[in-house]
Order: sequence, then structure tokens, then C-alpha cells
Amino acid sequence: MGSCVSTQGKHGGRKKSKDHHINTKHKINDQNHEPNTPTTRRSSVTGRRSSVTSRQLNVVTNPSPGNIFDKYELGKELGRGEFGVTHRCVELKTGEAFACKKIAKTKLRTEIDIQDVRREVQIMRHLPEHPNIVAFREAYEDRDAVYLVMELCEGGELFDRIVAKGHYTERAAANVAKTILEVCKVCHEHGVIHRDLKPENFLFADGSEAASLKAIDFGLSTFYVNGDRFNEIVGSPYYMAPEVLRRNYGPEIDIWSTGVILYILLCGVPPFWAETEEAIAQAIIRGNVDFTRDPWPKVSEEAKYLVKRMLDPNPFSRITVQEVLDHSWIQNREHGKNVSLGDQVRSRIKQFSLMNRFKKKVLRVVADNLPDEQIDGFRKMFDMMDKDKNGHLTFEELKDGFAEIGNVIPDPDLQMLMDAADFDGNGTLNCEEFITMSVHMRRLGNDEHLTEAFNFFDKNKSGYVEFDELKDALSDNGSTDDQVIRDILNDVDLDKDGRVSFEEFKAMMKTGGDWKMASRQYSKAFLNALSFRMFKDKSTGVATN
Repeated sequence: MGSCVSTQGKHGGRKKSKDHHINTKHKINDQNHEPNTPTTRRSSVTGRRSSVTSRQLNVVTNPSPGNIFDKYELGKELGRGEFGVTHRCVELKTGEAFACKKIAKTKLRTEIDIQDVRREVQIMRHLPEHPNIVAFREAYEDRDAVYLVMELCEGGELFDRIVAKGHYTERAAANVAKTILEVCKVCHEHGVIHRDLKPENFLFADGSEAASLKAIDFGLSTFYVNGDRFNEIVGSPYYMAPEVLRRNYGPEIDIWSTGVILYILLCGVPPFWAETEEAIAQAIIRGNVDFTRDPWPKVSEEAKYLVKRMLDPNPFSRITVQEVLDHSWIQNREHGKNVSLGDQVRSRIKQFSLMNRFKKKVLRVVADNLPDEQIDGFRKMFDMMDKDKNGHLTFEELKDGFAEIGNVIPDPDLQMLMDAADFDGNGTLNCEEFITMSVHMRRLGNDEHLTEAFNFFDKNKSGYVEFDELKDALSDNGSTDDQVIRDILNDVDLDKDGRVSFEEFKAMMKTGGDWKMASRQYSKAFLNALSFRMFKDKSTGVATN
């Protein structure tokens, strides 16, 4: 029993409790759904083991037979995330182009990671064809990777299209909002909460003016039925509803996230902004939204009304998806205000988008530099700490174990660490939870990895990231406006010498939205701990009722 044995809580780490899930009888009658899907709240991970590198993984249920390379040829890289790399691929027989998301199994280090990928495939199979949801084609799996073949979207990201237009209007914002609401509607009608609606998760189908905007990522989505409540903290801080932080939520969170996106579309900045992740969370709980700054005086009262109703902190009085779609501002959008909201809004949106993109690139450099030997070391450390060999670490075992390796941690800090890592909420850490905590929190808190990332961007090894290097990092396959690069450089360049030193680079990565939050596992752990602290510690100044 001393080896790595998973006792992970139901459904990707949520503990089953009165505010986790009320109705546990949900089943979906769909030919693409097999027994033991997340809808039954049972784990479908064979063997319940966390040592995912020690055996042949079977991630996808009912993958397409055969070898993917006998049917498709993978081409250029289109994008890269925490787990997967998306390639353009061509079906050999027809010449038709698709996108293929390749997820290397070496990246799936815990059972939680595996369950996330498995559930993503189940949800994409389950959702119906829809003009605003990327079409899923098939999934392959071999010894090394999982391959998700889907519709190819080559029209670029939502924010990129907006800033490329010389004339951005309230009417355009209404059209985008309607599209996102339609995605919410079809998801909810088919028993799915998206849970991570944000601009980066939408792409245009092609470069034409009339191209459809499509939701492309369902990696954090989950199945539900009416009455279900969840307490697993997932999502991206800027777009996260207050009830997620309170650990008691349902499908209403998707309306909140859409309201945040609409607010950004109308004024160029997020409604809840602060220098740290914790301050952002506190701003969300307080719920004070600014409608006085430019360009809000130019925005119609109807638009402001909808944003206010979508950002209602009470999920039970928050406006519904159908109510927003039925509202005159959406219904009459083609006759809405076509007056430009100003170049400042476009500039703000572009700067916000590019800064996030820069931080995500840093994360990718860091994420690719974690050797498997380090994972094995964490596993051995767990076995050493697990004195009674029951597969769980108590508070005392964790405390004694850290002391034994020369790391004495004060009790309050150690309790916070346990709160962050204890995904199933049973008061102890299993091996999977311990490894997840160690991998995703320790490595990202290490300045050594930031040094590696800084050196990656410092192409000429001058000790500084200069204008051309920053522009190259943010350009990808398209051109980037020089003035926006100068604005970002000016924000980061604290001593105003026209370049970014390592200390300035490090300061950028640790303020204005923590760069580490782009790591799915780190964000779960961090926000889990933050939620416990905010609603147990009166010193935050945030009401807990």
C-alpha cells in the first residue's frame, strides 16, 4: 500500500458532498457515451493508479482503429498549450484539411490530467453539430500520444480580428456576444457546463468577413443535470464567477464569463483587475463594476443594463442565457449603434491579448523543462513520508516528512499547502495529489525556470529582451503593430532604458495576473487554497455570506 495508489475523488477531483453534487442519477442516452462516463460520477481510470508512466495508458474510450498516420499527414504547428500541440493535418485519401491536437502521454502526469482529456473527448462527441462549435471528427490513440482530429479554423483569434479592424463598434460587440451565448445555450441544453469561456477559446473558421466564430476548447467542461452543484475550482481568474470561488456553482457561471467578455469588448479592459491573483479574486467577490471610464459614456443604456445583469453576483437572480438572447439589444443588433468606440478600446484589447500571449509563451518554455526523473523523486519522497504505508499522508506525516528532509514548514503554511493539494477534500494527500502539488507548485515557483524562459526570448544573449525580440515573440504567423509592442515594452521596462532586464521580466510575470495560472493544475491548486483562505480568514475584508 506504500506505492502510488490513487484514491482520487469523484469526477476529476471533486469531493462528493452536499454542495458538490445533489443529483447523482444523471445518465445520457447517447451512442457515443459508454458506461462509466463522468455523467455517472464514477472514475473510469483502470486500476486507480497514479503511476501513469509505469504502464500502457488507455486514455480515450473507443478510439478510431488503426494508425492515424495511415490516414492523415500532420503538417505545420498551429498552436501549443499546456498538454497538446495542434497541427494542420491532411486526410491522405481526400486531401481535406483538418486540425489535429496531439497530446503526448508524457504530459499526462496524473490521473486528473488523464480524466480531463478523456472527458473532453466525451463532451465533444456528445455535443451536436453547431455552426459556432468546432466540429469533432475522430480520436486516435497510440503508445505515445492521443490525437484529436477536428475542424480546421484558420481565421485567427477573436481579439486579433477585433484589433485588425479600423472601426470597432457596439454593433460588432453585440454580434460576438450573441455567438458566445448561442454556444452557452447549446451546451446547457445538452447537459454541459463549459466552465472556461474566454476569448482565447474562440477562433474564426477562416479569414473571410462573414466567417463563423467557433468555440474550440472543452478541456474544463463537465456534464450536469438541473440541480447539480459543483465545488471544483476551475477556469481563468479574469472570467471566473464569484460562486466558483465560493465553491458552490452551476451553469450560471457561463453567463458571468460571457458578461466579462462583453465588458472587455465594450471598453477594452477586464471588469475585475488587480496586481495579484488574490486581489482579482477579492474584486470579483466584491462585485464593483466601473461604468464611468471612457468609453462607457458612449455605450447604450441597453448594453450597460445587460452587462450589469450578466455580472449579477447572485447566480439565482442573474439573467439567463435565453433572457439575454431575447433582449432587444441582441435582437436588434444589426440596427444598433455603429459609432466607433474609439481606437483606445482597440489598443487596450490588443495590449491585453498580447500580454497574455507573452506570458503563456513563458509558461510553455518552463513546462517543457521538467525531467521525468523529478517525478520519480517526488514518488520516492511520498513513500518515505508515508510511515504507515496506507497510501495517504496525514498532516503529521507531511510535517515530519518535510522536517526529515530539512524543510521545516510552519503549521499554518503547511495547512495551506494541504488545502491546495487535497483535491478530494478528505483531509489527507494520496500520492497523486502529492505529486501534483510538487510538480505544478514547486517548479513554477522556481526562478531558475524563469531564467531559462528569459534566455529563450533573449535571442542575442545580451542580457536583455529588446524591441525586436519582443515583437518576434508576439508576432506568431502574422504582423503585430509596432506601437502596441512599444506600449507593452513601456509597461514592463521599469527603468525606461528601452529594454527588459531579467528583474523586470520576473516582475512582469508575477504581477497583473499570475503567469502560472495558465497551468491548469497550478491554477486548480492555487485557487483551491485561495478560496479556503478567503472564506475562512476574516482579514481579507471580503464578506463570506
